[in-house]
Amino acid sequence: MSTQIFVNLPVKDLPASMDFFKRLGFGFNTQFTDDTAACMVIGDNIYAMLLTHEKFRSFTPNPVCDAHKSTEVLVCLSRDSREAVEEMVQQAVKAGGRSYSEAKDHGFMYQHGFQDLDGHIWELIHMSPEAPQG
Repeated sequence: MSTQIFVNLPVKDLPASMDFFKRLGFGFNTQFTDDTAACMVIGDNIYAMLLTHEKFRSFTPNPVCDAHKSTEVLVCLSRDSREAVEEMVQQAVKAGGRSYSEAKDHGFMYQHGFQDLDGHIWELIHMSPEAPQG
């Protein structure tokens, strides 16, 4: 069995967060979705669990971080092209998120990102096929 990853993120308004990510083209696994949690499918073995604050607190002894004020995690997703990076950033902004910096071209890697409705940072990258190996 291959390893799966579930990135757990607290959200203030679960239906609004689900709508935001649906507008970016993500789907949800209904088997693991209810009124307290939604399982967003990112890839074959990669998921983001969007959890209400109450549900999130049940998994941690620490307070829930306000991602608008502090950064606890950066979620980075690869895209097939620079255009796909920009398209998702534009979709996120149209859906109510925000871009927090200018795009960066590192030659071998193109990078841009957005913050979702709860302030979580989603980095998007496109790696050139000629990227240095090392």
